[in-house]
Amino acid sequence: MLELRAERLRRDILALAGTGAGVAELHRRSIELVGRTVRSDLTCWALIDPRTLTIGSMTSGRDRIPSEYEPLLAESECGGHDPATFAEVARSGRTAVRASDLPASDVAQSLRHGAVWKPLGLDRELRVAFTVDGYCWGAAGFVRSGTDFTDREVEFLTMVAPALAAATRAAAVHTLRPHPGDDPGPAVVLTDTSGAPVALTAAARLWQDRLTGPVRLAVLLRAATFGARSSPSGVFRAHISDGHGYWVLVRATALDADGDDSRTVVTLEPAPVDEFTDLMFTAYALTARERDVCTDVLAGLPTAEIARRRRISANTVQDHLKSVYGKTGAGSRAELAALLAGRQG
Repeated sequence: MLELRAERLRRDILALAGTGAGVAELHRRSIELVGRTVRSDLTCWALIDPRTLTIGSMTSGRDRIPSEYEPLLAESECGGHDPATFAEVARSGRTAVRASDLPASDVAQSLRHGAVWKPLGLDRELRVAFTVDGYCWGAAGFVRSGTDFTDREVEFLTMVAPALAAATRAAAVHTLRPHPGDDPGPAVVLTDTSGAPVALTAAARLWQDRLTGPVRLAVLLRAATFGARSSPSGVFRAHISDGHGYWVLVRATALDADGDDSRTVVTLEPAPVDEFTDLMFTAYALTARERDVCTDVLAGLPTAEIARRRRISANTVQDHLKSVYGKTGAGSRAELAALLAGRQG
């Protein structure tokens, strides 16, 4: 029975992805479908950048997490201390992780559990990673009070997670693209130790509207600040969705001014086309050689020049292109170039 229910859900989710639904629409509908089998009081699903494992967007269920807790959740995901963050679950290779399966001491010291779930009266948590072809494209968190998530519920979510991963990848590939329009100038925000903005440029204020209001920007700044301070390199880097179908590049690093590192510099800018193209390479699981050939195609090089540059035969170039066409659905070099540069549709 459970297997049949999982199979029906997989078909429904993949069919929805085939309609060209965006990530938010896909996740909203999937939350409803999954909720028929796995009960939760609150649930939040994320688009994940498969290269950095940072959160690109969030979609809540019918009952939203109160806005005052959103900055704390951002800190818990990026602060480097909480157990079973979405990134940690993805890196572990596991699909589903229950809080009850974690060391009790880790849960007791968790910001997410102590400062968010406990005040809301929620004491059970389950987190699921959506991974396909070795890359994590999304994740979901389920929380509820009372009865813990059962082995059968974990089994059900493990069975449907690959379809959710494939559907999330498809939605990201087909609905997200490089940001159009003129560059409004440097969008720079200076934050304090809590991630609150201390100063920001005029261009940064424009992102408040692009990112669906100031609350969204506040959450992002908190995540970037704690992400930079917890990173071994001291740098936070993430690609997010601006809520309108475009990729945004967010970077942050501690400001070292006369030994004072209490401030963090956060910058926002439209994601460069070459980084969007790299995301597409990842989405279509192109090999290293296929990526090389595609890079040359984007540069407008003919077959003979690609063969000479890559030290392979012209026939091998064509073989690589044939494989790429099969993976991407492109029917010509022009279609392939448009697809990889985000100009499709």
